[in-house]
Amino acid sequence: MKRVIVGMSGGVDSAVAALLLKRQGYAVTGVFMKNWEGDDTDDYCSSRQDLIDAAAAADAIGIELEAVNFAAEYRDRVFADFLSEYQAGRTPNPDVLCNSEIKFKAFLDHAMHLGADMIATGHYAQVREFLGVYQLMKAEDGTKDQSYFLYRLNQAQLAKTLFPVGHLYKREVRRIAEEAGLPNCAKKDSTGICFIGERPFREFLARYLPKQPGEIRRIEDDRVIGRHEGLMYYTLGQREGLGIGGVKGAPEEPWFVAAKEMQLNVLYVVQGHDHPALLRDRLTAGQLSWVSGKPPHTHWVYAAKTRYRMPDAACDIESLADGRCEIAFATPQWAVTPGQSAVLYESQVCLGGGVIL
Repeated sequence: MKRVIVGMSGGVDSAVAALLLKRQGYAVTGVFMKNWEGDDTDDYCSSRQDLIDAAAAADAIGIELEAVNFAAEYRDRVFADFLSEYQAGRTPNPDVLCNSEIKFKAFLDHAMHLGADMIATGHYAQVREFLGVYQLMKAEDGTKDQSYFLYRLNQAQLAKTLFPVGHLYKREVRRIAEEAGLPNCAKKDSTGICFIGERPFREFLARYLPKQPGEIRRIEDDRVIGRHEGLMYYTLGQREGLGIGGVKGAPEEPWFVAAKEMQLNVLYVVQGHDHPALLRDRLTAGQLSWVSGKPPHTHWVYAAKTRYRMPDAACDIESLADGRCEIAFATPQWAVTPGQSAVLYESQVCLGGGVIL
C-alpha cells in the first residue's frame, strides 16, 4: 500500500483530497504546515483556527495529523524575497515562491523523510505523464485553476505529487465534504498573502519597509496632483487608495497607477482604464522555470497569463537567450506588472514561465 502525506491547511479542498485518497486505498497521513510566526497573536493570522479545523477534518476522515513548523524556511526562502521585491518597486507573487520553496520543497523533503511515497495537496491542478514527461495541467474547474501558481514545479516534484481534487469542480468538492460529514465543508476559501493571511496590506508592509512619501504626477504633463506614502505600497493598474481628489481641468474619471520612477520617488497616474500607458504588447521575463526541464520552441503560438485572474492571451516567444524570455502578444495586455509572473500554456498544459522584468 502506497503511503501519501497530504498537506492539510484546514480548508475543504485539502480535506477532500485526503478523503478521496483514503477511499482509493492509500495509507494517508495529514500534515499541517505552520509557516508564519511574526505576529501570530493578532486578528489576521488564522493558523490556530486552521489547525483546529484540519485536526477536526482528519479525525472525521480517520487519519492522523502532524503539525510541522517551516517558519524559518518561509522567512528565509519566501518572505525575504517578498520584501526585497517590494523595496525595489516591483509587485511579487509570494504564492508562486511559497509553492516552489515550501509546499513542494520543504514539505516534500519532510514527507520523504517520513517514508512517504507521494505527497498531495488540495490545489486545483492536474498532473499527467506523457511520453515519459510529467505535465502540469490546468484544473477541470477553470474558475479555480491554480496552475499559474505552480509553474515553477519541476519533474522531480511532479513525479511525487498528487492533486486529488484537480478533476473536480468546487461545488462537487463541497458536496463530497458535506456528504462525508467533514466539519469544514462550508468553510470560506482563504485569501490574502500565502500563510500570512488577510490583513491591511499597507499597514503590514510598513512594519518592515519604512514609508517614503513622494509626489503623484500625471503622466501626460508631469503635473503634481497628489502625494503617495511610498512606491512599495502601489502596483500598476491600482485604482483604490490613491487619495486623488478633484483635479482642476481633469475630467471626472478614475485614476490608475501607470508607472513608478524609483530614483525620483514619483508615482505616475493616468485616467481611464484603457489609457495607452496601461497597455503593453510585449514583455521580458527572467528567472525562467520550465516544467519539462526544457524551454519551449520560439515562434510558436502559445497562451500566457500575466496575472492569476487575467484570461489567457495569445502570444509567441520571440527569443530565449541569456536567461530571458521575450514574449509578444497578439493584442495589448493591461497593467503588465514587474514582479508578477508570466506563465505560458499550450492548450491545457502549463509549460512554465518567469518573472516579469
